[in-house]
Amino acid sequence: MSTTPSATPATAAARRVRRRTAAGSALLAGAVLLSLTGCGKADMTKQASPFAAAQGARSVTLSVQTWIGAQANVAVAKYLLEHELDYHVDTVQVDEIPAWDALSQGRVDAILEDWGHPDQERRYVQDKKTITAGGGNGVTGHIGWFVPKYWADAHPEVTDWKNLNKFAAQLRTPESGDKGQLMDGSPSYVTNDKALVKNLHLDYEVVFAGSEAAQITQIQQFAKEKKPFLTYWYQPQWLFNQVPMVEVKLPAYTDACAEKGAKDPTTVDCAYPTTPLQKYFNTDFAQSGGAAAAFLKSFTWTKENQNDVSEMIASDGLSADEAAKRWVEKNPDVWKRWLPGK
Repeated sequence: MSTTPSATPATAAARRVRRRTAAGSALLAGAVLLSLTGCGKADMTKQASPFAAAQGARSVTLSVQTWIGAQANVAVAKYLLEHELDYHVDTVQVDEIPAWDALSQGRVDAILEDWGHPDQERRYVQDKKTITAGGGNGVTGHIGWFVPKYWADAHPEVTDWKNLNKFAAQLRTPESGDKGQLMDGSPSYVTNDKALVKNLHLDYEVVFAGSEAAQITQIQQFAKEKKPFLTYWYQPQWLFNQVPMVEVKLPAYTDACAEKGAKDPTTVDCAYPTTPLQKYFNTDFAQSGGAAAAFLKSFTWTKENQNDVSEMIASDGLSADEAAKRWVEKNPDVWKRWLPGK
């Protein structure tokens, strides 16, 4: 959505990272960078934006996280940087931990949506100071377990985790066997769900859809057939516009639970936190990036803004550039205040 799309608690402990796979294809540059960073051993200092060396070029390189909300951020920022500030914008799709490494080394200039990486924050922001915090992007993120509203309306008790075992039989699938299915997205997500199922003694099996896109397709199919389902999901997310869902109340999130989970993720037995989503910049870019840096520091919008763009890309089939163009044309009162001098 982090390395813990799982997500992670808001404190250092729990705010581990969240990784999500989203609709949309990676650019060739992203594929190259992913191949170099996936094992964690690549020399990132040898990789750069193909535009970085151009003499006098006004260029910015943005990291594109793999979930659709983060893609929406970049789409709008890219469109405005190019059309209002006359920059060339290069985008690179990288998993979350490698993105921090790339940002520290100046391979990318900015990350516009981070769900919390305390280890990286300590290493790069506090200790090395090669990354500078850019403030919130205006959106608050939350991960949890959700059921469809039509099912919650018929069975209100399903929205309390203590009652979930009563409904396990209704949620069995071929993939979950004789247990109820708790649907997750990509196996690359680092979530707390397996720990929660075990520690809360729930008769469920975590089943991965394979990606955010596959999970969305499965949710839409369940909703079309009015079938019950239980899924790991997150806000903001445009799918709520089409498939209303209700969160299942898990044991309350606490800092103590987060700290315990940071030391041993298998011990987590509380809900996911609510996380104000953050921006981070390469420190050199933050200090000398001119109008582009000033613009990105001012970039803040609402979850409704983000969902509008996300839905145009993921559901309506528009390209990121076209979705951004349409949103920009309809919302000058929002984005004009981001421009330097405004």
